Formats: sequence, structure tokens, C-alpha cells
Amino acid sequence: MTIESNVNQSNDLDSFRSLTALQQPTWPDAERLDRARSILSENAPIVVPAGADQLRDNLARVARGEAFLLQGGDCAESFAEADSARIGNKIRTILQMAVVLTHGASMPVVKMGRMAGQFAKPRSSDTEIRDGVELPAYRGDMVNGFEFTAESRIPDPMRMVEGYRISAATLNLARAFTQGGFADLRRVHEWNAGFLKNPAYKRYERTAKEIDRAIRFMAACGVDFSALRTTDFFVGHEALLLDYERSLTRIDSRTGNAYDTSAHFLWIGERTRQLDGAHVEFLSKVANPIGIKLGPTTTPDQMMALAERIDPDRVPGRLTFITRMGASRIREVLPVLTTAAKREGLVAAWATDPMHGNTITSATGYKTRRFSDVMDEVVGFFEVHRSVGTIPGGLHMELTGDDVTEVLGGSEEIDDEGLAARYETLVDPRLNHQQSLELAFLVAEMLVTG
Repeated sequence: MTIESNVNQSNDLDSFRSLTALQQPTWPDAERLDRARSILSENAPIVVPAGADQLRDNLARVARGEAFLLQGGDCAESFAEADSARIGNKIRTILQMAVVLTHGASMPVVKMGRMAGQFAKPRSSDTEIRDGVELPAYRGDMVNGFEFTAESRIPDPMRMVEGYRISAATLNLARAFTQGGFADLRRVHEWNAGFLKNPAYKRYERTAKEIDRAIRFMAACGVDFSALRTTDFFVGHEALLLDYERSLTRIDSRTGNAYDTSAHFLWIGERTRQLDGAHVEFLSKVANPIGIKLGPTTTPDQMMALAERIDPDRVPGRLTFITRMGASRIREVLPVLTTAAKREGLVAAWATDPMHGNTITSATGYKTRRFSDVMDEVVGFFEVHRSVGTIPGGLHMELTGDDVTEVLGGSEEIDDEGLAARYETLVDPRLNHQQSLELAFLVAEMLVTG
């Protein structure tokens, strides 16, 4: 049975409204919410269904071990930072990581931004208290403002319309970068060469020389590099705000299937993956490839039940499991899940999110992560999959192309005091440009030795 018949088994796209929807803002103005929904419903899609289908085919290759997934971007995008320089830096970093991984894996890398829609975030509490003042929690720019004032923290549904506008512009810019020569293989290599000149990366010298030798060899053979000037680039975000996602859902004229046209790829977070919840119900009705975050408390029964709801026909590329266990738990928990998946013949791609399970508070009060923990979780991810005989398919990273100081450690040896230099994130800490590349080289080495 094809995915088309699966998603058409029930065409009631509003069935989720009768179920519990966690992590939703309390919109204070119903009339304003209706207006925002109406505007979004009437606007053009951000992506087209054919693009989502192309990504699904690529993720099927990831599940078979024929490609590797790299998804990276901000924890939470902000309206103020949606400018061409920052977007270009993120794309450049993803492309640099991808060329390192392609060299290491000798296989295609599926490149996806955690962008063009990542404007909402789940929170552990509905409110925030500062100096005895209690206000609604900041839930991302698509919901309310970061500034700690009563006016700023009021959820405003028209922010979803602004988020739509900025997401569409971001994707258009990403396409311009990746289709207009910015992704030229020779240019990406030049960026990597600049990075590799840093003395801190002498242990990667052999990889650098091999990349350079391959480029020179292809040039000597008369390879037409103009054919390598472009690359496919997809976007995805957590499908958190159901009002936004439902309003951007369209029926594909080719097949009659429903697609959430806010992004090529949507994922269900650890806090909203309840089997009887609204998020699982809604995303079971759209034909996009879907990711599900799996934390350290996930049981095999829960994993299999979620797979049955989202992908009952086991369509290759439909389902991606994104594990976020924490460095101290991954070698204990992940084998149980991967063994069950292998036993049951589950068709899914596996990616690791080594960021969310390793969050700490620094001695100076910053929300941060240790780069060593991030690296260790990635190593554990590969170790477990190889011991079980399943496929370590990809990375799902919170990163930026800027030289921020939000994650402890790395070759720059960012310490507690150093976090204050350029701590810019509004929610969770991100790897900076050099840390992202350092991680890519680690994974490339593991792909080679694997």
C-alpha cells in the first residue's frame, strides 16, 4: 500500500481538535486568531508537495544506509536575526559539514536546515518569574516577544502570519544560495581549507589533504565543475503550533493527499508525542516525511505504537526517529529500541540529536552544554547502531554559522567565564561555526572506520 492510500484513509484534517494539544499558547483574542488562520489558509504554500516527496525518497536512502542526513540550525529562529548574512552563515556551515561528511562517508549527504519555520518552542512552564514578577513564558517569536514585559509576552496569533512571511523569505534565500553558485564544491572546499589551517585541527590534516587531492584529481580529469554548482536543500521544523500547521495544509492536486506545506519535513517533539494527543493525530494525516523525537524514557512499545500511527504501511522515508538520550544514557537506552526495531522489521531512518539531552547550567548561570558530552553522545549513537546491526543515519543539530560562545569546550576551549562573550541564543545553546565543523570531522572519521 502506498503512502497515498495511507493518508487518505481518513481525510478529516481537523480530527486533532477533539484531542488534548499540549504546549499550545492561550490566544487571548479568538477573533484575531480566526483572522490569522484565514490569512494563512489563503496564502501560497511555502513548499510544494513534490519537494516533500523528493525528501521522502532521499530519507528512504538514509534508512537503507545509502545516504547520510545532516540537519542543522537554530534552536529557535528569531524574526530580528532573519537577515541574509546570518542565514548565509548557517547554510555555509551546513554545506561545509556536508562536504566533510561526503568525503568521509563516500555517500550523498541529505542537507536540511532547521530553519524557515522554527519560530516556536515548547517550554517546561507556562509562566516565568523574575524579581517576583510572573509573566507568560516566551514561546518563540511566532507566539510572543522575548522582552520581559506584560505587553510583549501576550500571545498574538498575527505573529504566525509574520512567521509565515519570514519563513517564505528564508527559504527563498536558501534556494538562491544553494542554486546560484554559493554551494559550488570548489568554494565549499576553500572554506574548509581556511578552517583546516587552524593549528588546533592538525589531527584532521590527512582528511584535508585527501579532499584537496580529490579536487585536484577531478580538475585534472576535466570534470565539469559547473555541474556541481548547485545542491538540494530542504527545510524542517518542529510542528508545534497546530493552528499554524493546519492553516498551511493543502490538498495536492496530483494525488488528493494532504501535505503540510509549511516545510518539507516536520517532527514531533519529546513533549508532544503522546499517542492519543493532537500532534500525533494531525501529523498522521499529512503525507510529509515525519520525524519523532525519542528521549531516554521511551519504551519499545511506545516506539512501535508511534510508528504504527504515523507509518502503518511502513513506507520507506516516511518515518525518521531522532534520538535525544543524553551522553550518560544513550549506550543504555538506545540498544533496547534499535534491537526492537530490527526484530520487528521497522522501516525508519535514525538520526541523533546530541544537544537536548545534555543541557546544564554553568557556574555563571548560563544554560549551556559541554561539547565533550555532545561528542560523546554522537560516538555512542554510532557504537550502538553498529553493535546492533542497524544504521546510524544522520545528525540533527542546533548550530549557527556565527562565532557565538554558548557551548562549553571545543578547540576554542570556551569556559564558564567565556560564555558571556557572545551568548546570543534566546532559548537553547548552539554549536558555533568551528564546533560544528569539529563535530563533522569526528563523524567523518567514524563513517570511514565503520
